[in-house]
Amino acid sequence: MFSQRAIFVDAGFLHAAGGMHVAGTSYRKATRVNHERLINGILKCTEDHSGLDLLRLYWYDAAKDAVFQPEHKKIGLLPGVKVRLGRMSYEGNQKGVDLKLGLDLVGIARNRAASVGYLLSGDDDLTEAVEAAQDLGMKVVLVCLEDANSKLGVRSVAENLALLVDSIIHIPNELIETCFIREVLEKPGTAYPLKPVASQATSAEVPPSEAEAGTEAAASSSQEIEQPMTQTARVTVKPAPPRKPLEYTPPNFSSHDSHLVYSSGPHGSGSAIPGEEDAPLLEAAEVGVHVATHWYGTVTQQELSDLLADRPVLPADVDRVLLKDCAQRIGELKTDYKSIRQELRRSFWDEIDELVAGKRA
Repeated sequence: MFSQRAIFVDAGFLHAAGGMHVAGTSYRKATRVNHERLINGILKCTEDHSGLDLLRLYWYDAAKDAVFQPEHKKIGLLPGVKVRLGRMSYEGNQKGVDLKLGLDLVGIARNRAASVGYLLSGDDDLTEAVEAAQDLGMKVVLVCLEDANSKLGVRSVAENLALLVDSIIHIPNELIETCFIREVLEKPGTAYPLKPVASQATSAEVPPSEAEAGTEAAASSSQEIEQPMTQTARVTVKPAPPRKPLEYTPPNFSSHDSHLVYSSGPHGSGSAIPGEEDAPLLEAAEVGVHVATHWYGTVTQQELSDLLADRPVLPADVDRVLLKDCAQRIGELKTDYKSIRQELRRSFWDEIDELVAGKRA
């Protein structure tokens, strides 16, 4: 086996962990990343740990139809870096990323191309691939962010994966803080409403003299122009879809009548969990407000209008960020409580209403 190192980077994991550290949310648009500096920092960190030459750094990400975006092209042009793309589903879920990473990890171990594999991921689905690579003689080192509040001491890493790897090293917080730049403010400015689509004036809005003059002009124009209108002339501006009112009143709920949204435990789905009244609803409310402020500060007016039109249904990517960020703070078990999920979404909508109404300076 060649004495060199290979690095496997799950970009989604790295962006989420870095975003939580810098901006307090895993919402990807909340931060801007200097990828070249970040990758160079990862290369230095792993080299200092093993002293081995580099085989290659593999960068795994997802994009629509697995088509390279400008960001991926810039990363792929860096020396020693290979970008591997999975697909992004309509709901915003990554498809094929973990499989590509696992296959590459086991393939390099089987071909004896590297003696040490550095893994930047926290996904529990990779545990079998890690174990297979270890059985083939490769040492697997987990690279992640330190988190003193986590029982494992690391951020966003599955316990099975952390216990299986040969060792764990930490990315310096200074590197994350210099490479991840906060993209939005805590309290973004007022949202300016969309300009109304021009419509035909009513007779009450047009003075009688102007209306008569307009009628005579239209009559003379119809006499002079007998040819049918061209395709371009018939094009009209399509009006925006009607927006639902902002005065949405969420249903009243309390922690006493809550239950798990889904559960594989002995309680079953829909049954009350003892002690759920102690679930940290305030933490969930803070997460909802935090995600709302970052989402609001990065979207266009059209995206905001679409969000309000679909209310109370949240976009899949926003709902996923809410659940993921909440699980980071209170754990996955408590995030499964129905009361917690209701509080997440209620606080998100309440904060959006405040921002749209201009009550946040």
